[in-house]
Amino acid sequence: MKLLEDLNWRYATKKMNGEKVSQEKIDFILEAIRLSPSSSGLQPYEILVVSNQELKEKIRPIAFGQSQITDASHLLIFASWEQYTEERINAYFERANRERGLPDSATDAYRTRLIQMTTSQTPEQNFAHTAKQAAIALGIAIVAAANQKVDTTPMEGFDANQLDELLGLSEKGLKSTAILALGYRDESGDWLAKLKKVRTPKELLYTHLN
Repeated sequence: MKLLEDLNWRYATKKMNGEKVSQEKIDFILEAIRLSPSSSGLQPYEILVVSNQELKEKIRPIAFGQSQITDASHLLIFASWEQYTEERINAYFERANRERGLPDSATDAYRTRLIQMTTSQTPEQNFAHTAKQAAIALGIAIVAAANQKVDTTPMEGFDANQLDELLGLSEKGLKSTAILALGYRDESGDWLAKLKKVRTPKELLYTHLN
C-alpha cells in the first residue's frame, strides 16, 4: 500500500522551490537507478548528476526556459549509448563474469549471439533500443524519488543536440534522452499541485485474457 500512496502523492511538478535534496536521498535514488532492469543487463546508458547552478543556468534555455531546470536541487540527465559495440558488450560480460566468479568462456555463446544481433542493426535501431532501456531507468528513478518524498519533473522537452554539445556527450558515444529534475514543489506557485490526479480508468486500461 505504501508504494501506491507514494505514486498517488507524486505528480510532474511544474514549479519547484529551490530547496536542496539531501545527499542521502539523492544516493537512494541513484542506487535505485543502478539496480534497474535492462535488456541482457547491459544498462546501455549513463546518468549525469548535475547540481552545479551555473551549469543548470546554461541548460535552462536548451530546455525551452523551463523553470524547474534552475529551481531543482539536482538534474539527472539520461544519456543512452548511440549504438551497441563489441567493445561495450565485451566489457559488460567481462565485468559480470569477474564479479560472479565465472570464466569468460561461460558466457561466450550468448555474448557472441548478442554481438552479432546488435552489430547487424543500424545505429538508429541501436539507439532506439538503448533509449528504451534508459526510459526504464527513468521510471525507476521517479518511483524511488516518490518513495523519498522528493518531487520530480521528467522532461523530453529540450534540444538534445544542443545539450549533447554542451556536455560533450558525442565524444563519449552518448545521446541525451531525458532530463529528470529533482527537488521540492512550490505549492503556492504550481498550478498543478492541488488538482486531482487523473489517470485512465481500469476498464479502459486493462484487457484481461483469462
